[in-house]
Amino acid sequence: MQVHLIDGTYEMYRQHYGSAIRDKEPPPFAATIGILTSTLQLLAEGATHIAVATDHVIESFRNELYSGYKTSEGMEPVLLEQIPIVEDALRAMGVTVWAMEKYEADDALASGVAVACEDRRVHQVRILTPDKDLGQCVSGRRVVQVDRRNNIVLDESAIREKFGIGPESIADYLALVGDTADGFPGLPGWGAKSASTVLARYISLDAIPDDH
Repeated sequence: MQVHLIDGTYEMYRQHYGSAIRDKEPPPFAATIGILTSTLQLLAEGATHIAVATDHVIESFRNELYSGYKTSEGMEPVLLEQIPIVEDALRAMGVTVWAMEKYEADDALASGVAVACEDRRVHQVRILTPDKDLGQCVSGRRVVQVDRRNNIVLDESAIREKFGIGPESIADYLALVGDTADGFPGLPGWGAKSASTVLARYISLDAIPDDH
């Protein structure tokens, strides 16, 4: 059994702005039509177990922890308005939808990976998003990350080649270098090379000596 877990919020962005590039201005419901079409394509290719996680509300508990964390400010109203429409349409297709309010779509995807991996019938979990955060969930070739836009599949060895560290260090890596998609800048003086070099040796921030 193969399980497909889709980052619905990213997919909506991709479909909406992809249409804008092609047509100069996205047609009405471009995000909805695009995500339904791409999901139907997965089904046509033989996918049998699909779940889509969405940020039903963009803000989450992380906004209480860090004031600079990403919000819905600046997000086009036409996209916000389509979130519940996409969720209802996917449910009507028989697709499992995780509409997140307090937590994020990423949290649902990571939880979905953990649950799927406990099922011995599942031989592979495919996380459909290029979001670096989800790289920490990759494991061997059983859990892989798929960038559908660029037709790239990242297994554990590919994660190590790309970042210079294993999946278990991705969260700490992003804490050091920052993540503009989530609205936090990282630590001054830390770049991709220095972070990967140190974490390749110490694995986690907690293990780095104070005098390093």
